[in-house]
Amino acid sequence: MSRFEIKMPKLGESITEGTIIVWNVKPGDHVEEDDVLLEVNTAKVSAEIPSPVAGTIIEILFQEGDTAPVGTVIAIVDLGGESVTSEEKAQVLEEIDVPVQKETIEQVSMAEQASSKVKTQTDKWYSPAVLRLASEADISPDQLEKLQGTGYQGRVSKKDIEKYIEQKKIGATPEVANTLLQNDNSMKATESKPVAPVLENKPVVSQTVSAGGEDLVKDMDPVRKVIADHMVMSKKTSPHVTSVIEADVTKLALWRNKIKDEFFKREGVKLTFMPAIAEATVRALVDFPQVNASVDGYKIIQKKYINVAIAVSLDNGNLIVPVIHNANQFNLSGLAQNIDYLATKARSNKLTTADIEGGTFTITNLGSNGVLFGTPIINQPQAAILGVGLVEKRPSVIETPEGDVIAIRHKVYLSLSYDHRIIDGALGGNFLKRIADYLEKWDDNK
Repeated sequence: MSRFEIKMPKLGESITEGTIIVWNVKPGDHVEEDDVLLEVNTAKVSAEIPSPVAGTIIEILFQEGDTAPVGTVIAIVDLGGESVTSEEKAQVLEEIDVPVQKETIEQVSMAEQASSKVKTQTDKWYSPAVLRLASEADISPDQLEKLQGTGYQGRVSKKDIEKYIEQKKIGATPEVANTLLQNDNSMKATESKPVAPVLENKPVVSQTVSAGGEDLVKDMDPVRKVIADHMVMSKKTSPHVTSVIEADVTKLALWRNKIKDEFFKREGVKLTFMPAIAEATVRALVDFPQVNASVDGYKIIQKKYINVAIAVSLDNGNLIVPVIHNANQFNLSGLAQNIDYLATKARSNKLTTADIEGGTFTITNLGSNGVLFGTPIINQPQAAILGVGLVEKRPSVIETPEGDVIAIRHKVYLSLSYDHRIIDGALGGNFLKRIADYLEKWDDNK
């Protein structure tokens, strides 16, 4: 009997363990390659883990609710006498985004294993499945090497090549394919070295509270545990300061009301205030790059990329923060598409680790619940977070050539919480004022 060990995958940088949410199989079940075996929760992401091989489940070593370290064997599959090569094992682990040390394998010999038609000219690694699909679809080595994958360290995965083949049928170039792949999967984090303490679901809240006889006591779910630890760690790490400003967004509100129906017909997504706020924030981050930063001891790491995270509330009461990578490269429509897409993925539990990694600045929409303003907690290791309150009509004094008048205006409170170690009040205030200026002077010709 040939056996294959299913191990707990590493679903992101600095992740050391995962919690099994549900098993979709039981001992005795036959599975095909890519059948979903289980769902794992780690670092605020729930991920479906596919079977890397076809065979019969003969043993499950961890049960639902158990937490297992990365690399630990969690199940065993009987391959029915088939052997698995080291190359195929490497391919298997890559398909579930597990960083592994692969044996040195010549590209030509791997290509011959999959197909004699495709031979790469660089040192990029491609799994036999990718090379086989590329050969069958007549994708040249040059085209293959131009594809930017979504696997570990940017490798082209089986899913990537399948998506590109679909796009190729309608005439997509590798450049277009890369854009579509990024929009569909989000780019991987641009830097892997953490600059803040890594949490491993170890409680940092030590206060003991007594429960009464009629009180309801329940355990936090895995996501809420991570949120709790992350929030306490953030308050202990950064000296928080919050500044608040009121912005007159009347021009923006009138423009949105005028074009929102046309925008929905053209783009297929609803036009909320968030894309405009995200665009104004990105422009302000370009103007004040010191805010797009992190702290490492006594060093300031000013980020090269502007990766804006947008907080999304989930139906179960939890919060998750997917990231728009390279947000400064998108126009208003592109930001609207990304925000809607990531929010939909978040609420349908389809986010990947790539979707939540690498954020450099966060925006949280407090107004969605009718809140006027708040003092949000910094999303470590970032240096600042913007809270957006409810946009509502308020009476306001307006200066005119004929004198002051009271008018009804659309107003919103913007609150910026920032790390006082590297952002002083002047910088935080000027940055916040710049966002308000961009919103107040909205170009209604967009």
